[in-house]
Amino acid sequence: MMLTIGLTGGIGCGKSTIAQCFQKLGITVIDADAIAHELVTPDAPAFSAIFQHFGSCILNNDGTINRKKLREIIFADTQQRNWLENLLHPLILREINQRKKKADSPYCILMIPLLLEKNVYQDIDRILVADATEQLQIKRVKQRDQLTTEQAKAIIATQISRQERLKFADDIIQNIGNLAKLHQQITALHQRYLQLAKVKV
Repeated sequence: MMLTIGLTGGIGCGKSTIAQCFQKLGITVIDADAIAHELVTPDAPAFSAIFQHFGSCILNNDGTINRKKLREIIFADTQQRNWLENLLHPLILREINQRKKKADSPYCILMIPLLLEKNVYQDIDRILVADATEQLQIKRVKQRDQLTTEQAKAIIATQISRQERLKFADDIIQNIGNLAKLHQQITALHQRYLQLAKVKV
């Protein structure tokens, strides 16, 4: 079995940046969020179920799902969020497993934002947490998604606390804006994972 690293972290902690660095080192990265996006395109299996459940209010003029509108609905209503997650998670897990079988790097990284909150993916050898201060999270999310401070805080509030997340971590990357230090941390972890991958095989 291939060594599998679960990359997680709060919103705005720079998981995507970290994942890209590992990809440049030749490592397969499987992105659960990207898979979720693929599953809700108009020709994908989950699209019609989502449309029937939420109605036309969540569609753009071109018939695609308005992700911002859908996000507003599910972050304001726990029942709606649970409904959507229960629909998508089995489909996401199946796709992750298919992509993992095709991976040809010494180890692979599964990027799953809600890995610790949902605990639905068991086949993970180590948990790698991307960490940043809440102030930095809020700043990044506001810039990236054009959200208000209150909206950013509401999303952070749906995730487990920073302290709780760090308790589960086997490895931690401090992503506080210094790219040189970020790359240094990733290079060191890459070497460690290569060694662990040899042992696992």
